[in-house]
Amino acid sequence: MKIYAHRGASHDFPEMTALAYENAVKQGADGFECDLRLTKDGVAILWHDADLKRRADNDAIVAETKLKKLKAIYPQILTLDEFLDFGISEKKSLLLETKHPVPSRTKIEEVIIEKLKKEKSRIKKAEIDITVMSFSWFAVEKIKALNKEISTTYLLHDYTPWLTARYSSAQSIGPGINLLRKNPALAKRIKSTGRKLNVWTVNDAADIKLCHQLGVDNLITNRPGYAREVLSKIWFGD
Repeated sequence: MKIYAHRGASHDFPEMTALAYENAVKQGADGFECDLRLTKDGVAILWHDADLKRRADNDAIVAETKLKKLKAIYPQILTLDEFLDFGISEKKSLLLETKHPVPSRTKIEEVIIEKLKKEKSRIKKAEIDITVMSFSWFAVEKIKALNKEISTTYLLHDYTPWLTARYSSAQSIGPGINLLRKNPALAKRIKSTGRKLNVWTVNDAADIKLCHQLGVDNLITNRPGYAREVLSKIWFGD
């Protein structure tokens, strides 16, 4: 089971900042996860919310604001280019989540696919995996339509109908830990379709142990160092 740092080591550092990802490396993460949105001038940036209120106490809306102004409000914002450069330099696999619904619809997927195409040789040389994820079934299918070689994950809410997961083209399915805790049989159901199992956001020892027992492939956590400690005890004893 691989450990992915959810928005970096975000339990201890500001989410999706260089500091969070640098410390995720120190904490032993196998890879990094991020959320992506497009700015008004079409730049893919690492940002979860539609606006800057929660993280910067500012009402600016990402889709309606150019990168330069967003950087002036919150200088720690990272672009997809910067994130890819860091992942490649550290040889860490990446999970890229696209947020929906957005005004530009599936434009963000087009931007990501084009960027991955340009960086294909560097990604291959670094020997890292890059997966694009979304809660939007249509976004996942859009990615496959643009480039069948790109690895994808279809993320599940607690209320997501199973049929959408069953007929998704994604190579992996991503339920939240709350859903898996309520319905552990879902892990076997997903595995029976030949897909990998990526679970978010797993921060407690009991949940980390549950993921190990259920054969989760990729564990997404705010606490990569702690997850590593818990798994080490399982694998090697106290």
